[in-house]
Amino acid sequence: MSRRSGVLEFAVLGLLRESPMHGYELRKRLNTSLGVFRAFSYGSLYPCLKTLVQQGWLAEEPGRNPDDPRAVPLSNRRARIVYRLTAEGKERFEELLAQTGPDAWEDEHFGVRFAFFGQTSRDVRMRVLEGRRSRLEERLAKMRASMARTREKLDAYTLELQRHGMESVEREVRWLNELIESEREGRDRREQRDRGDTSP
Repeated sequence: MSRRSGVLEFAVLGLLRESPMHGYELRKRLNTSLGVFRAFSYGSLYPCLKTLVQQGWLAEEPGRNPDDPRAVPLSNRRARIVYRLTAEGKERFEELLAQTGPDAWEDEHFGVRFAFFGQTSRDVRMRVLEGRRSRLEERLAKMRASMARTREKLDAYTLELQRHGMESVEREVRWLNELIESEREGRDRREQRDRGDTSP
């Protein structure tokens, strides 16, 4: 499974864990809630859904009864299929949610992983955040070294573009530092509460 289809699988399972949806709703949620999918081809969603059904992770169900006042009127007569997460699908999502390897830190995966942090354990969140920060710090060091080597040869616009890229990475590192600190403070407060220590 390619990285792109892997992250799509993760997102679909995660969204369907919240509630069953038909393909159109899923497309909308992928596009609006999870910004990383703004540029994805809608033609890749339905093959992904088909694969997840074949794996037993999703079940297909007929859409709402046309007499249901909440039903969306359809221009054609074909009923929409609603996709629901199965028990095996929930297990698969939990398994993916617990993964903290390099894939979870990469640009394509990180945003989607972060969108489901509310369903992720604190230890996993910390490992993913620290992994992402480490990856970006490496990237920043390479960018700085490259800029130092080539700055004399670059025109003003290319230099400005490189500076802009560096500033974006620096901003994300600062944001990650704040998130990591917040996670640590939350853990420390919980540990104090568990010990019955209420002192400031």
